[in-house]
Amino acid sequence: MKTMIFFCVCLAAALVLPIVTDASHLNMAILVLMAAQVGVAWNMVGGYAGQVSLGHAAFYGLGAYASTLLLVRFGVNPWIGVLAGGVIAAMLSLAFGWSCFRLKGHYFAMATIAVAELVQIFFTEWEYGGAAVGLYVPMDRQGWLWMNFATKLPYYWLALGLLLLTLAANWWIERSYLGYYFRAIKDEPDAARSIGVNIARYKQVALSVSAFFTALGGSLYAQKELYIDPGSVLSTALSIKMALVAILGGVGTLFGPVIGAVVLTSIEEFTRILFGGTGRGTDVIIYASLIIVIAVFYPTGIVGWVRSFRERREARADASRRMAVPSVPVQAGNGEAS
Repeated sequence: MKTMIFFCVCLAAALVLPIVTDASHLNMAILVLMAAQVGVAWNMVGGYAGQVSLGHAAFYGLGAYASTLLLVRFGVNPWIGVLAGGVIAAMLSLAFGWSCFRLKGHYFAMATIAVAELVQIFFTEWEYGGAAVGLYVPMDRQGWLWMNFATKLPYYWLALGLLLLTLAANWWIERSYLGYYFRAIKDEPDAARSIGVNIARYKQVALSVSAFFTALGGSLYAQKELYIDPGSVLSTALSIKMALVAILGGVGTLFGPVIGAVVLTSIEEFTRILFGGTGRGTDVIIYASLIIVIAVFYPTGIVGWVRSFRERREARADASRRMAVPSVPVQAGNGEAS
């Protein structure tokens, strides 16, 4: 019930926000929604299934390049390109998982970085895909049909809609048998294997679904920014940010990545305003610092910290109520000593 109330309040605020804010704050809200969406997508494999991928930028970049190349080279409608990018990313995740799921723990995380770096190198050298120069999204056709607009507001609604779609998929997975299998693989893989759960198969399912939604986020980024290159959509820093958004808010929770995106994006924008061009690399320092703080003090993230704080407060309130209840003296009965 509390989760539903929180969701309704946040949704109402998101619907009202474009009315009460200006263009600069609206752009920041779009960045928050886009960061939250990829964080929720990463959470499907990293939070529920416990497979910490640090190479998700490969799927994000595939979505961005697929939709852009289909539009630029073949004139394919961006809505079709977005879906095509998601399918291509899900297909790549099969090779991604086949090569990486043989490893465990930090070896798996390092392998995902290596695969993502190979994808970035490929697009950097691929002349047909723009190589290191990148690609521009044409603006000759505008409107909802071509997902191309002259103002920020339509991108806000697209980002909000995509976030809600990803949250809905996450919510369904969380409450379906897939969610139980994913959590079993994360917490007790040997016990899951002993009852017949095909661990490799369901790890792959988690990665494919996560890759699909991550690619959708990459396609939306390309349409919003109207320009992509390997450094903007395939960097390791982007992969780390996707993971950090979920870890900061609370892995394995529905709204943890959303809260993490609000906090992290606000910090990024503040440092960009504070330091300007002289602050290059500040975001990496912030990421590293947050990872250390979370690992040492708040391993369950902001959502876990709030839950533990609420439980401690309720426990103290219960203890206070018990102490405030007066003890009832026992009355001696007839023929008994008082």
